[in-house]
Amino acid sequence: MNQAVEQEPRVSAPVLAAYSYCETVTGQQARNFAYGIRLLPTARRRAMSALYAFSRRVDDIGDGQLAADVKQLRLEETRALLSRIRDGAVDEDDTDPVAVALSHTASAFPIPLEALDELIDGVLLDVHGETYQSWDDLKVYCRCVAGGIGRLSLGVFGTEPGARDVDRAPEYANTLGLALQLTNILRDVREDARNGRVYLPAEDLAKFGCSEGFDGPRPPAGGDFTGLIHFEVRRARALFAEGYQLLPLLDRRSGACVAAMAGIYRRLLDRIEREPEAVLRGRVSLPGHEKAYVAVRGLSGLDARHVARRTVRRRG
Repeated sequence: MNQAVEQEPRVSAPVLAAYSYCETVTGQQARNFAYGIRLLPTARRRAMSALYAFSRRVDDIGDGQLAADVKQLRLEETRALLSRIRDGAVDEDDTDPVAVALSHTASAFPIPLEALDELIDGVLLDVHGETYQSWDDLKVYCRCVAGGIGRLSLGVFGTEPGARDVDRAPEYANTLGLALQLTNILRDVREDARNGRVYLPAEDLAKFGCSEGFDGPRPPAGGDFTGLIHFEVRRARALFAEGYQLLPLLDRRSGACVAAMAGIYRRLLDRIEREPEAVLRGRVSLPGHEKAYVAVRGLSGLDARHVARRTVRRRG
């Protein structure tokens, strides 16, 4: 019996080399992300690696030790490179492998490159030392640095033909990005404090008596740090619940990829909720065997079916 086999488009040697570089960067710098995208078909996995490598370049500029004015110059140079990619002005033999790979990805998939402009805007907020008074303020930042990545990823994944509410897929992808970013903020609260950054809303910090910050391994004296973390965890869970409605709109392998990445972060959130002060002592992470379990669960489609059933019950 003959079975139809999905044929990957032919890719030239220079472009393959560029993608290989991006996959190496992804594997070295983003283990959770790399773990999730390994579930994708080759062309989509390469595309996601190109998106990550470009995004990593932007983040590294913002997180580096350069003076603020130099960072701003480098970010604007990166924005100019993005314009060249958008205009199709990057040749296959260009010396920048990330530009070559991303240019090929942009020609192969309907990705909204303007979302990478939003990422640059978000990192510029970091460079300028922006702080956030309310959750509505922080959402703007999270949309730039994470929601946009969700929408870019959706451009690579595509949606299932005939899926119900498919027009809401970008909204769900954006919301899932916000959930991941808020989890990152909770996980990295002490590391960010050491770098002079505060992301949690000022009104939340004041509400729980934690306005003095988190530059030590112990919570602020007299503050309700546990209450603060649990408050933000509930907010992240609500975002995950809405963002997970993306899963039934994706094909099996794309849904498995999203479920794996999001599942890892949801489990991180569980750990943070159980032991809030752990984020002040070091980075909370998951062991490999637990990540493998999350990947298998995602590949089985269990999360997508659960979300689909819950959505049907809510509509009923």
